Amino acid sequence: MKIFVTGANGFLGQYLIKQLLDKNYSVVAGGKGAARVLFAQHDYKYYPVDITDELALNRIVAAERPTLIIHTAAMTRVDDCELNQNESFKVNVLGTSYVIRCAERCGSDLIHLSTDFVFDGAKGNYGEEDALGFVNWYGFTKIEAEQLVKASSRPWSIVRTCLVYGNALQGTRSNIISWVKSKLEKNERIKVVDDQLRTPTYVEDLAKGIVGMIEKQARGIFHISGNEIYTPYDMAQKTADFFTLDKNLIERVNASTFREPAQRPPKTGFNIEKAKRELGFEPISFEDGLKKMYG
Repeated sequence: MKIFVTGANGFLGQYLIKQLLDKNYSVVAGGKGAARVLFAQHDYKYYPVDITDELALNRIVAAERPTLIIHTAAMTRVDDCELNQNESFKVNVLGTSYVIRCAERCGSDLIHLSTDFVFDGAKGNYGEEDALGFVNWYGFTKIEAEQLVKASSRPWSIVRTCLVYGNALQGTRSNIISWVKSKLEKNERIKVVDDQLRTPTYVEDLAKGIVGMIEKQARGIFHISGNEIYTPYDMAQKTADFFTLDKNLIERVNASTFREPAQRPPKTGFNIEKAKRELGFEPISFEDGLKKMYG
């Protein structure tokens, strides 16, 4: 099977490509600019491409004719999306429509990466069939993208995930774990919110869940995340404990403390029973995620 991965330079993209190559899939990767990570022990193709350039994207897909396209490319910084609504709509919605059209022209199946921010956060512990709602522009664009995928004439799947963490690879931004560790090691005080619930997801688990969907030819929507519900403050406390750092430097605050451009949904987090039942998905604990990152 030949698989084309968009967003190959991103956090998930890099881990996902490695797992696909380790499973001996034929991989074609696309990302903005030059490839940030080269897997020397594997043979795969990389194309510099912007998903908002439909002509360039179509040339690649038409030439390679992948069996499956995994669409991970997106503008995901929530505040940047709020401040640059036209650009984020272009990337997250129009870019997704171009990927879908390329898949339809070439007969490729599609797996699309989405987010817990397609929910408004009033309920928490969301299942795949719960009603969608958004509290920020990023969530709106991802809902729009999901609707386009669902209307596709090709077999499709949607993977929603939540607060992904793990070791940052080349060119990817830090996450809450590395940020807390770095600040506390410098004896800097930090403020961390304790009124937002999430099910943090170890990046290698997310990639493994997607590979499991490919192997089982799973269709439809799947929630792939961790199995434990934490606030960012909880995560910061556990990170401090793991590294024996001073927890007194962590100040518990609520979301109103920060004047961020984009509102965050208060309670998301996923019910992952469907993924467990149909994919055999079993995420590691948050503590084990810390061990894998720094053990």
